[in-house]
Amino acid sequence: MSKNEFICDCNVIHQDVVDKTKKSLPEEDIFNKLAEFFKILGDTTRVKILFALDQNEMCVCDIANVLGMSKSSISHQLGTLRRSGIVKCRKSGKEVFYTLDDNHVQEVFEVGVEHIEHRK
Repeated sequence: MSKNEFICDCNVIHQDVVDKTKKSLPEEDIFNKLAEFFKILGDTTRVKILFALDQNEMCVCDIANVLGMSKSSISHQLGTLRRSGIVKCRKSGKEVFYTLDDNHVQEVFEVGVEHIEHRK
């Protein structure tokens, strides 16, 4: 396939499609937040943490043990994920347990994994 094969060579504007799509566009702030959400997910360590948290609620020590990393590096990444609203935590005595923030985060993550595994 030549790369030019994917270039539209017509001059027809499908105005109904254009108008419908323009009406459905969210505000710019939504696009910015969505891009930031996916940027946060664009780090291998953070994705590994999300995979672990998709399996179980875990504390920093558990995650560090699963991933073979230091507690400090896991804590740093969890802070980024928490500030971004991707994970949440709850305190139990001296321990802090982390989970995915909600079903939306879980669904996005699981659909992403399924998509990648399906493309093998």
